[in-house]
Order: sequence, then C-alpha cells, then structure tokens
Amino acid sequence: MLVNLQEILALAEREGKAIGMFNATGFDSLQAVVAAAEELNEPVIIAHAEVHNVFNDISMVGPAMLAVARSARVPVCVHLDHGESLAMIEKAVELGFTSIMIDASAKPFAENVALTRRVVEMCHPKGIGVEAELGRLATREDGSANPEDFYTDPDEAADFVRKTGIDALAIAFGTAHGFYKSDPVLDFGVISSCRRSTGIPLVMHGGSGVSPADYTRAIRAGIRKINYYSYMSKAGYNAAADVIASGTTSYLHDVEFAAMKAMKEDVSRAIKVFSGK
Repeated sequence: MLVNLQEILALAEREGKAIGMFNATGFDSLQAVVAAAEELNEPVIIAHAEVHNVFNDISMVGPAMLAVARSARVPVCVHLDHGESLAMIEKAVELGFTSIMIDASAKPFAENVALTRRVVEMCHPKGIGVEAELGRLATREDGSANPEDFYTDPDEAADFVRKTGIDALAIAFGTAHGFYKSDPVLDFGVISSCRRSTGIPLVMHGGSGVSPADYTRAIRAGIRKINYYSYMSKAGYNAAADVIASGTTSYLHDVEFAAMKAMKEDVSRAIKVFSGK
C-alpha cells in the first residue's frame, strides 16, 4: 500500500516507534526490504538517493519502487533521499514519489530555508511530504572537524520549521554516514531539545551501525525515521563474496539471490529494533 511521508510518520507517532528508511539501489535490495517489512507486518520507507542515480537511474528504478509499494501488504512510502538538485526533485515528483528530502544543509541558513520552502510549495499541493536537514554530519563533509560544531541548534531548528513548513527534520547529533571505525557517541539531549522546539518528527541519518540500546534511546527522545543503508549493503556484499569464493556457481543470479537473502536478514533485525519488537 503506497502512502506518503505524513501518513507513515503518523503511524510512528501513534505507536512511539521509528520507521526504517532503506535505500533501494536495485531490485535485489528492493525485494529484500519489502519482503522483510511484509514478514514483520511493519511499515517501511524505500528510498532512491540522488548520489546513487549513477548506478540506477530514477527513471527506471522509480517506477519499479512505486509498483512494489502499491502491491505491498504493508504501508510503503517511496522517498527521494538527499535530493540536492531541483532537477532530481522535480523528476521524483513527476514520477509519483510520496516523500522528498531536500538536502540544502551545506548552504547558509537563509538559503536552506528558501530552497526548502520552494520544495514544500511544490510538494504539499500534491500530497507529497517533505523532509529537510539542519546541521551536518561532520564526517561526511568535514572529516577532520569536531562533530559537535555541526550539531543542530534547537532554537534554529524551531525557526527553520516555522519558515519552511516541512513535515520532518533530519538533525545532527553524533551519527555519521558510512561505516563507523569506533562506536558513535550520540547526544540524546539534542534530540529531545529539537523535538520540544519543533514539535515535528525527527530523522536520524547515518543510522547504520548504531547499537540497539542507542536506537531505543533516540526513538524515545523523538526520532521517528531512521535512515539505514551501509550495513545492509555490506551484508549483501559479504554474502555475494562468499558465493563467488565458493566456486559453486558461475551465474550472477545465484550471487544476487544470496545477497538479497542476507540483506533481508539484516533489514529484519533493524526493523525489529526500530519497532520495539
């Protein structure tokens, strides 16, 4: 069942849980995510990231994502992740995506507000939800910097939400994209303060690799959407490598099937934690 961002986050709010967002970089990962969600009877968000467009163009993968969402036995939101160009955002809207993330977090505050507001005005009349980001994950853009310098300011977040009218806000509080070399240290006070100041659902980016205990604390503090991809992808990669190393097949579909099963298991574990199961 295809739903929009507002609907799926309302489910999360009512049940005090977070919805997992998983990047669908191909049919194997798309199948893995939706199959895991259906088995657990949990809603899910499937996403196409603009940075992945070089591997799977949105014009091809987008319609497949939407078709799978419509036929799914659970609520599925189809999301554009880290949309940085208006051309990509407009294409996702044209295709029928039900959620858009505009990422102008690297721009000055006023420019972030202006661009985000423009996307909201484009999406809301069509019933499409909008997520934006304030604060930055320092290890992505500024690996040598102090991460705390980029944490989201709760007062600034409140001002941002008032001026843009967004439906969800991604905040920076200690997570990072990619793989962790050491356990992340999260500032749960930033989550609680941003939740109080904005009153809207908050989003954790760089969600892969966080401990179950920290996921739970973050959800209790106000996180309602968790972006998860790197460790799911690594599970699929490892399974594929094992099949190739075994020398038991020369067919790509055997490798892809093993990767899909491994990703499904990893996604299932994540969804169970996010939903409190």
